[in-house]
Amino acid sequence: MKPPSPSKAGCGPFLLFGALYAAALVAVWVPWFLGLIGPEMAFSPSSWHAHEFLFGFMPAIIGGVLLTAVPNWTGHPPLAGRLLTMLLAVWIVGRLGLVGSTALEPLTVALLALLFPVALIAVAGREFILTRNGRNLTILAVLAVLVGAQGLFHWELWRFGRSAHGTRLAVAALLTWTVLGGGVMPGIAGGWRKARGASHPQVPSSRFDGVTMGFGLLSLGIWILQDDDVLNERLTGALLLAAGFALTARLARWRPRHAPSGRSVTVPRVSYAFIPAGFLLAAWASLSGDTAFNAAALHAWTMGAIGGMALTVMTRTAPGHTKLASTASRLTTGIHLAVAAAACARIAAALDPQRTMLLIPMAGALWIAAFLTFALLHGRRSGRWMSEPVRPATPD
Repeated sequence: MKPPSPSKAGCGPFLLFGALYAAALVAVWVPWFLGLIGPEMAFSPSSWHAHEFLFGFMPAIIGGVLLTAVPNWTGHPPLAGRLLTMLLAVWIVGRLGLVGSTALEPLTVALLALLFPVALIAVAGREFILTRNGRNLTILAVLAVLVGAQGLFHWELWRFGRSAHGTRLAVAALLTWTVLGGGVMPGIAGGWRKARGASHPQVPSSRFDGVTMGFGLLSLGIWILQDDDVLNERLTGALLLAAGFALTARLARWRPRHAPSGRSVTVPRVSYAFIPAGFLLAAWASLSGDTAFNAAALHAWTMGAIGGMALTVMTRTAPGHTKLASTASRLTTGIHLAVAAAACARIAAALDPQRTMLLIPMAGALWIAAFLTFALLHGRRSGRWMSEPVRPATPD
C-alpha cells in the first residue's frame, strides 16, 4: 500500500498548531511567573503551565503522529476535511476553556479540556476496531491514562488548589510513550545503519531492556505516590537511583562509541539522556530531602526528555511517515540542541533560585526559538492539508 502524502496526512495541522502553542504557552508563562503580567484565570501560573504542556501541547503532537500513522497501519485514507477540522476545533476549544476559566465552572473547564483526547481515542479506536488492528493499541492506552491523569489533575486543583499526582501520572505516561520504551531511539539508529551499512550493528533488544523498562516503570510508580508515604524515602531514593543507573547502562548498550556520527542519531540520544538524569535527580531529592531536586527532575523529564523526543518525532513525521530521511539538517539539529539547552537552563534555575531572573527567561527564549523555527520550516507543507484532495491508498 502506498503511504499517504504528508501534505494530506493528519499530522499537518496538529504538528503546526502544536509547535506554535508550545512557543506561545512559554511566551505567556515566563512573564506571568516572573510577575510581569497577570492574566485572569482560575489557575496559578505553574498549574496552567503544567496543564497546557501535558494536556495541551503533547496531546496535539500525539494526535498528529497518530493520525499520520493510522493510515499506514490500517490501509484506510488519512483523516482530512471537515472531520479533521472539527477535531482541531475541539482541541482549540479546550485551550480556550482554560483562558475563560474564571467565567466557567471548574467541571465545565475540565470537560472542555477532556474533549480532545477522548475524541482522538474514539477516532483512532474506530479505525483499529474496523481493521482488527490490536498491535498498535499501546498509544491509545497512553491516551487513556492521560485522560485519567487530566481528570485527576482537575480534581486535585479543585480540591487542594494544586495537582501533584495527576501531574506525575501524566509525566509517567508520556515518558512511557516517547522514550522509556526505547522504541524511537533504536529505530532511528537502526534506520541510519541500514541506510549507511554501518559495520557496527545496533545491539538487539534483550531481557536486559525489558527488565530495565519494567524497573523504570516501577520506580515511576513509586515516584507518583511518594507524597503518600507508601515507602520510606530512603527506599524510594534507592529505587530511583538504581533505575537511573540501569537506564544509563541501557543508553550505553546502544553503542555510543561505535554509533554513526549522523546528527539524526546523536540528537535523540541527547534527549534520551535526560531520562536517567531525571531519575538521579529525583533519587537525590528523596535521599537528601531537598525538594529543589524534585523540580529539577520534573523539568529534566518534561522539557529535556519528553519535549526533546517529541520534537524528534515531529521533525521525522512532518516530511512523511515512511522512508524518512536518515540525516538531519544543521538547522533541525540546532532546534533540538536549543531544546536541550533550554532544559539545562530550567534545571539550573530549579537548583539555583537566586539566578531565576536570568535562567528562566533564557530557557524560555531557547524553547520558543526552537518551536517557532520548526513551525516556520514545516508550516508551508502543513498548510496544504485543506487544499489538496485526499485519495484512498492504492496498491503498489
